Amino acid sequence: MPKHFLMCRPEYFTVEYAINPWMHPETSTDRDLAIRQWEGLTSVYQSLGHQVSLIDPVEGLPDMVFAANGALVVGGRVYGARFAYPQRSAEGPAYLRWFTENGFPVKEPAHVNEGEGDFLTLDDVILAGTGFRTNLSAHQEAQEFTGRPVISLTLVDPRFYHLDTALFPIDGRNVAYYPAAFSEGSREVLARLFPDAVLATDADAEVLGLNAVSDGTHVVINAEAGDLQLELKRRGYEPIPVDLSELRKAGGGPKCCTLEIRGEN
Repeated sequence: MPKHFLMCRPEYFTVEYAINPWMHPETSTDRDLAIRQWEGLTSVYQSLGHQVSLIDPVEGLPDMVFAANGALVVGGRVYGARFAYPQRSAEGPAYLRWFTENGFPVKEPAHVNEGEGDFLTLDDVILAGTGFRTNLSAHQEAQEFTGRPVISLTLVDPRFYHLDTALFPIDGRNVAYYPAAFSEGSREVLARLFPDAVLATDADAEVLGLNAVSDGTHVVINAEAGDLQLELKRRGYEPIPVDLSELRKAGGGPKCCTLEIRGEN
C-alpha cells in the first residue's frame, strides 16, 4: 500500500550547535548538497508510489528537516512533539500547526517526546525509546491517546540517541536493530518479541544504517550500510540505497527526514 510522508526541505540546514555526538559545529556543512541529497530521497519515495507532503521550513530551525521528530500519527490522529533541547523547541508547535491547518485532530503533549524519533509503529504495538530524549511518561500519554500498546525500550549509547537510529520496522511484524544500543532488559524484550529480527553489525549501525524506511517491500537505507543491505536482500526485501551523508553531520538519515502520516487502516 502506498504511504503518505511529511517532509521538510533543508532550506536552513546547518550544524550550529551540538545536541548529539554526531554534531560538530566546527565542521563545515554544504547546504546545497544537503538539499540535493534530500531531493534524491523525496524522488525515491515518489518513484515507489508514495505520497510526499511538504511543510514549510522555518528560518532559525536548522533541524526542522528531520520531520520524523515532529509528531506521531496513528489512526489519523496526531500526538505532538515536545523537544528536550531549547534549540528545537519551536519545531513542535510548527508541526502541530501544519496538522491542524490540514484538518487532523491533534494533541499537545504534556511530556517531553520527540515524535517518531522515539515512537515506531508496527501492526499491533508501538515501540517507544527512552534514555536520552523521550520521557517514560510520554510513553503512557501516547498509549492513552492512540489506544495502541506501547512497549518501552531503553537506549544506552549516546550515538543512538533516538530509537529510530537503532531500530526500524521491516514490516508490520518484524524489525531490524542494533543490540548494543539497548539496555540488557530491552535486548531481552526485543529478542522475545522479534526472534527472527535482523541484527545489524557495528559497521552498519555506525553509518546510521538503521535509520531506514521500509514499506514492507522496499527499504530506503543509507548507502554505506552494506552488510545490512545484503541481509535484507537475502530475506526477500529490496534495499534502495541513498546518500544522505551531509545530513548525517547532524545525526540524521532517511527516517529522520520522514514523518509517516498513518490513516485509519
